[in-house]
Amino acid sequence: MTRADADLRDIAESVATEARSYLTTITEVASGANPDASLPLLLLAVSDMLAAGARLGATTDVVPSERFEPDVGPDPDVEPLRANLANVFEGIDEYAEVVDPLLGVDVQPASVSGDLVAIAGALAQGLRHYETGGVLEALWWWQFSYLSDWGERASSVLRTLQTMLAHLRLDVEDDVAAEAEYDALQP
Repeated sequence: MTRADADLRDIAESVATEARSYLTTITEVASGANPDASLPLLLLAVSDMLAAGARLGATTDVVPSERFEPDVGPDPDVEPLRANLANVFEGIDEYAEVVDPLLGVDVQPASVSGDLVAIAGALAQGLRHYETGGVLEALWWWQFSYLSDWGERASSVLRTLQTMLAHLRLDVEDDVAAEAEYDALQP
């Protein structure tokens, strides 16, 4: 095995680990079991996935030996996951997204639940290839889908999650903020 092959295997293993963690986290959040931890958990999961994606983006284009994607069976049904996440984010699921910040200021509607699940679908597809031994196919899929879709969605939804968390923690009544400031300044 060449050094380049070993490096690609290391990247694939790292992305597979992060993808599994991401899928576990959003499934847990979608269950509604721990609503107080939902935003911090998603913030971490999306951030970690973006770090793995950045590694994919920085890697020279991965080209599998075959010019077609091997059939790994039907796509998983992610609609129940999306519906559960939409319930978790009811009332705050929709946000405005800049379509392409380099080409203009056009804005389109997006949803936290839709973006989280689109990312999950792309990661799961790559995992299916990885787990059947198609390391290069998995890397190609993850890299292609990162550059064409989920990287942008993850960046947008990360900003939205961070903004939600900031509002949750920083939007307080003036008298509460003044009291906290006063208490913080006391020896």
